[in-house]
Amino acid sequence: MRIGFIGTGTMGTPIAGCLIAAGHRLTVYDIRPDAMGALIGHGAATADSPSEAAYGAEAVFTSLPGPSEVEATALDPDRGIFAGLRRGGTYIDLTTNAPGTARLVEDAARKRGVVFLDAPVSGRPPNMTVMVGGGANAFAHCRPLFEAIAANVFHVGPSGAGCTAKLVTQYLGYTNFIAALEGLLIAAKAGIDLGVLAQIVPVSAGQSRTFDTSARSVLTRAFASNGSLDIIVKDMDLAVSLAREVSAPAALGALAFDAYKRAQTQGSGGEGYPAVARVLEAMAGVELRSEPRDE
Repeated sequence: MRIGFIGTGTMGTPIAGCLIAAGHRLTVYDIRPDAMGALIGHGAATADSPSEAAYGAEAVFTSLPGPSEVEATALDPDRGIFAGLRRGGTYIDLTTNAPGTARLVEDAARKRGVVFLDAPVSGRPPNMTVMVGGGANAFAHCRPLFEAIAANVFHVGPSGAGCTAKLVTQYLGYTNFIAALEGLLIAAKAGIDLGVLAQIVPVSAGQSRTFDTSARSVLTRAFASNGSLDIIVKDMDLAVSLAREVSAPAALGALAFDAYKRAQTQGSGGEGYPAVARVLEAMAGVELRSEPRDE
């Protein structure tokens, strides 16, 4: 299949690479020309604009920072995707996006005779999860494309549903991380050995993937993660805003967002999101640190 792929950053490049490996012919575009280098080396052609990437393509993917970038990339009358994508084509957005923006783009696509699917992802290709919003027939038609980039593929519901599912998972994971840090701080202030506690949590009621993959990095001061604090601030803002839109309680998420936002304001935006621990440590007056232990 001829595919246009726009946004070849940290996530876009390996996802596009999976599509190339599956035998598809890609034309790629990124606002940073050097970001396309790895894909050029694997046979991808390049474009000078989103519209050029979409021209002649049967399907177009975007993997972008957020809602404003999606709107501009899709709707710009001269350089946007819809200026180049032919009638009957398909536009798949992988961005963690606002459901309202997804519905706006879907409406514009429908008026142009184009199919739109919002399909945000979680994890890393090819073993990641994709959550798809849009028509059932369109989803079925595109399923082979999703299966080329992800191990877990879900059709969630109509347009915007994929974005909603992704924001809920972000809300759960990153609110949980703040709770894990608070628990560790309680233990530290109470004099508990954090290395021992780190062994207890996975075999207790407090067990969570977030604790295992992220909270432990704080104890070694690595602050390691696959996502920057800037990205998490954006995602949590979208998640809490969605809760307000649908009149759902989000008190814990609002508090978690405030902590991430404070860390960003203090200059940690480009770091891994576990750097938010420094904000809570400063409030508690204690540092979370423990030497690695054999378990």
